[in-house]
Amino acid sequence: MQIDKLFNESENPPSIVVIDRVLPEIDSGKFAIKRYIDEEIKITAHLLVHGHDLPKGRLWYRHETEKNYTKVDLVSKGNDEWEASFKPKKLGRYLCKIEAAKDSFTTWTTDLKKRINAQQDIKVDLQIGESIIKHTWRHTPQGKHKDILGEALRTIGTWSSEKSQTPKTILNFFSSPVLEAAMNEFFENPVWYDHELPIQVEPLLARYSSWYEFFPRSTVSKDIPHGTFKMAQDRLNYIKDMGFNVVYFPPIHPVGREFRKGKNNSTKAEAGDVGSPWAIGAKEGGHKDILPALGTLKDFKGLIEKARSLKMEIAMDIAFQCAPDHPYVKAHPEWFKHRPDGTIQYAENPPKKYQDIYPFDFECKEWKSLWQELLSVVTYWVNQGVRVFRVDNPHTKPFHFWEWLIREVRLKNPEVIFLAEAFTRPKMMAYLAKAGFSQSYTYFTWRNVKWELTQYMTELTQTELKDYFGANFWPNTPDILHEHLQEDNPGVYKQRLILAATLMSNYGIYGPAFELMSYQPKEKGSEEYLHSEKYEVKNWNLDDPRSLAPFIRQINQIRENHPSLQQNRTFRFHPVDNESIIAYSKTHGDEKIVVVVNLDSRRSQSGLVELPLIDWKIAESENYEMEDLLTGVFYTWRGWRNFVELRPNQPAHIFKLKTHKNKLVASGANA
Repeated sequence: MQIDKLFNESENPPSIVVIDRVLPEIDSGKFAIKRYIDEEIKITAHLLVHGHDLPKGRLWYRHETEKNYTKVDLVSKGNDEWEASFKPKKLGRYLCKIEAAKDSFTTWTTDLKKRINAQQDIKVDLQIGESIIKHTWRHTPQGKHKDILGEALRTIGTWSSEKSQTPKTILNFFSSPVLEAAMNEFFENPVWYDHELPIQVEPLLARYSSWYEFFPRSTVSKDIPHGTFKMAQDRLNYIKDMGFNVVYFPPIHPVGREFRKGKNNSTKAEAGDVGSPWAIGAKEGGHKDILPALGTLKDFKGLIEKARSLKMEIAMDIAFQCAPDHPYVKAHPEWFKHRPDGTIQYAENPPKKYQDIYPFDFECKEWKSLWQELLSVVTYWVNQGVRVFRVDNPHTKPFHFWEWLIREVRLKNPEVIFLAEAFTRPKMMAYLAKAGFSQSYTYFTWRNVKWELTQYMTELTQTELKDYFGANFWPNTPDILHEHLQEDNPGVYKQRLILAATLMSNYGIYGPAFELMSYQPKEKGSEEYLHSEKYEVKNWNLDDPRSLAPFIRQINQIRENHPSLQQNRTFRFHPVDNESIIAYSKTHGDEKIVVVVNLDSRRSQSGLVELPLIDWKIAESENYEMEDLLTGVFYTWRGWRNFVELRPNQPAHIFKLKTHKNKLVASGANA
């Protein structure tokens, strides 16, 4: 509100109510907060009035496709804090606004109660109350509420004096919920919060997802050198058995031949080398086409249908870049940056050169036609049935482009989910989330010790990031084999899997490299895989007896069976007197899941874990049981500090807290 403008242009005094500290909102309503279908959306605000007058307020909300708003009363939570909530029933964008006004009636009834309790004369007070109701009746449109107010006035008119009614009768009359509701309809001289609050409502899959990445071209056998979509259909059963609900493919388009990369990222390809699928485009087509060796569009759509029948979604890679022989290069040279010698600028990250990749020039004169074409790529695949996209390096394209593209897609298809593969600076990652990305890759891969994990999870779950940044934790990717995983040690792979799957409700792995513990780097000090699958077809032995697939299945089943692990809003850490052990919990209703992890992959560690018994309404003298969901064993705990010991080969407890006796009880928690 501009006070000088108000003073100079308004004949009436401004409302005495101030709306302050509205939460959640992002950058004063510039960007939408993220919520999920059928999840309660809670809006809070501070309503302030000078003196002792009381305010009232309400939240108005509508889906952007609807004209009419629905209103919900703001409820006082004390200390000038008010809140309202609603559950969205449609995907897409909602718009909210907040209205407030002085609550003359509640202020009066509050004072009346005090006067009656003090046994003061209330004759004049009743006249004031009658005038307040009469004033409201005059400004209330015809209908139920006006009828209620009219009946109230007639009742008051029958009172010859306040002595004809007992104080209790008077208070009960004016405190009637029916009368209060009717009085609350009229807001005199209201004030509105100065902007609307946008809320993007996304599918539950955006909040809770377990991703499995694999290369469909590697679904091979001794007799078949290149995998196909039909062969990948068989792999879906294996992935479903492990409990994943999103299957992500690297790009499935024709791979460029010019400057094709060879095995181990060699700059020279040999005969038969398949190249990197991220070098998109060849004579067979571009971003709207499929690599013929994988199959046909019909095969791909059949794969989507098979996945959906297994309650999984296929995630498609969107990499907006071109191989030198992509059809766009000849058809639209104006979309690319040209060097002084007339050649097209290939991708560089000095001193590295990527001659097999041409980036688009988003600042070219023909930028509008470029944007429209790239939007058409996404909408084309949406029309083929794709509902989830993993976007490659979005931080190397303009933010406004993504904001526009995602908005355009969701106007027709609000169910579409976008994952940003943006290993970049924190503020850039955050802005991409504001621009509309549902989820984002994170720094989890490089957060391994207790203080790093604690600091990072606190940032993700306790700051404003929690309202718009959908973190997705990946222990590995085809590009990243962290040194932590560069050892033949099943315990460390289990540790990183448990952390990813229980710290965050969205997580993923690159397989079969992860479950088969492919641990050899290209060279010492490198995070690249030796014989990287990015540049060659792999024949994985899924029947390897050392495979972690059964353990992964167990972790995903625990996630599926426990709603606490399907969200991040209740996440909290718990003290442990050992820097090599980390403990945290998530809750949902009465369910409490406590996770304790040994961060030392080589040695057993023990310590005392502290739990918030007061918050969880458990008496310090009360026995309670901790069911280890990994082993099925029950441990009896008592008090707020209890002992745990974890060995490297069994690096964690995933406890479900219970306050009643169970069959198998062990004293202490030694694993």
